[in-house]
Amino acid sequence: MSDEVSQLSVRVFAISGKVLQQTTVFKENPSLAISDLSPGLYLLELKLDGRKKGFRFVKTSGTEFSSPFRTMTAMNSTRISQLFDIQYPIVQGGMVWVSGYKLAAAVSNAGGLGLIGAGSMYPDVLRTHIQKCKKATSKPFGVNVPMLYPNIDEIIAILIEEEVKIVFTSAGNPNLWTSHLKKHGITVVHVVSSIKFALKAQAAGVDAVVAEGFEAGGHNGREESTTFTLIPMVKEQLHIPLIAAGGIATGRGMLAALVLGADGVQVGSRFAASLESSAHIDFKKKVVAVSEGETVLTLKEIAPVRMIKNEFYTQIEKLHQEHKSVEDLKKLLGKRRLKRGMFEGDLVDGMLEIGQVAGLIHEIQSAKEIVEEMVKEYKEVLQEKF
Repeated sequence: MSDEVSQLSVRVFAISGKVLQQTTVFKENPSLAISDLSPGLYLLELKLDGRKKGFRFVKTSGTEFSSPFRTMTAMNSTRISQLFDIQYPIVQGGMVWVSGYKLAAAVSNAGGLGLIGAGSMYPDVLRTHIQKCKKATSKPFGVNVPMLYPNIDEIIAILIEEEVKIVFTSAGNPNLWTSHLKKHGITVVHVVSSIKFALKAQAAGVDAVVAEGFEAGGHNGREESTTFTLIPMVKEQLHIPLIAAGGIATGRGMLAALVLGADGVQVGSRFAASLESSAHIDFKKKVVAVSEGETVLTLKEIAPVRMIKNEFYTQIEKLHQEHKSVEDLKKLLGKRRLKRGMFEGDLVDGMLEIGQVAGLIHEIQSAKEIVEEMVKEYKEVLQEKF
């Protein structure tokens, strides 16, 4: 402080705009106690004689804070990077029919966290993919497991036997398996679509939460909260690391998510259209061709799912217009729609799950190219904006 200034009014805000601290700082002791703040990005307002000036700062650890540019450039220092011991806070979504060992290993080798999607694998197939992934990368990788999986007991046993270190759980109650997995030294992350379920996951003892907005492809929550609103609301109440998902495919998107309070991002659609993805090439080409407005959230009577509009979607809408029953919808859906669409390449009658962000995916790239491009853009925009 200058000699003319003896005191300042100070307020600290969360990114959501909520006032977290309000105090007066005196010249004799010009310091601000921020030890109670969780690591993250905050706003600082200084007020003197009716004049205000605002600053951004990032709380790192203890009582330290620094400029957002200096801290956010060091992506290996985020809570998610440290939790998984990865170079960049980028997690590849563990999508069904897309996320085999080739994709997971490629993302991990590129500095992110690759995930094998167990939801479309028989137990013995999953074991094979885990073993092949270990040979394809020396970096950390994980497995995504839907809790509603019919052979869940066998799947959990395989994860433990194969010494998988990181498990993402979804579509179910995290209380069922979290403590059991953690007893075996496994880091557990749960995927949610609302504040309510984020807090339940935290209470269940998970190490981190993925909060996914309904822009995301595939199955979504019924709340229909967007990523842009969901992340700061979850951040406001959560104390464990937070991963943002839904509508993120670029470096700009990653930076926006971190500014909103996330510690990392999960990227699905862009990796679904990567070279290493196990999806059919015709599905990948379709994703690249998708533009704004060509995905839709439907089948809310069963489980909300975002997919590309095609002939199968037209059949769904016809049943809706005719006010048909849920049983009629289930009969139309059948058991192989998703495999036919994404894995076998039936673009007419198959289910083509993808997120709204497909409109920003313009080419089929390798996982390495995707990660490098995201990181490059992130740093460029960070420098430009901060």
